Amino acid sequence: MTESTATEFNSADFRQAVGNFCTGVTIVTGLDDGAPVGFAAQSFVSLSLDPPLIAVCPAKSSTSWPRIRAAGAFCINILAADQLSICRAMAQTSVDKFAGIDWRSGLTGAPIISGGLAYVDCHLYEEHEAGDHTIAVGEVKDFSLVNGDAPPLLYWRSDFGVFGEML
Repeated sequence: MTESTATEFNSADFRQAVGNFCTGVTIVTGLDDGAPVGFAAQSFVSLSLDPPLIAVCPAKSSTSWPRIRAAGAFCINILAADQLSICRAMAQTSVDKFAGIDWRSGLTGAPIISGGLAYVDCHLYEEHEAGDHTIAVGEVKDFSLVNGDAPPLLYWRSDFGVFGEML
């Protein structure tokens, strides 16, 4: 791997460099004409406490985000380590990502996936264009710590894992 300078940019090297930042894994869910829709996202952050806001960054190539955006509400489902199969299902482009996945409707109607660590149910507050992604800001309407004793599902260096032990 080479060091990039301001005059040369290598997107593969950049992706590898930022892949060293470990993130949690979320599933962003919503409803499209009453049908559940969702996608996996690692770019999620708590943005503000007053007012309570979060941000998630869907790719502009996402086919799920426009359907969720149209509903005006979405839920961030923070996955537990044992939910890798849910993450893989939501990362696919398929007809029914929710087949075999237990969920219930949240306050906004967006699906809350069973077994997660926590969820944050939001109304779409605003969006910002950002290169090949969109920064979607959600105004928190409901949230809950559901399974606080379970370890989180983590994403690091293009792979999934869990903490071996707490430091």
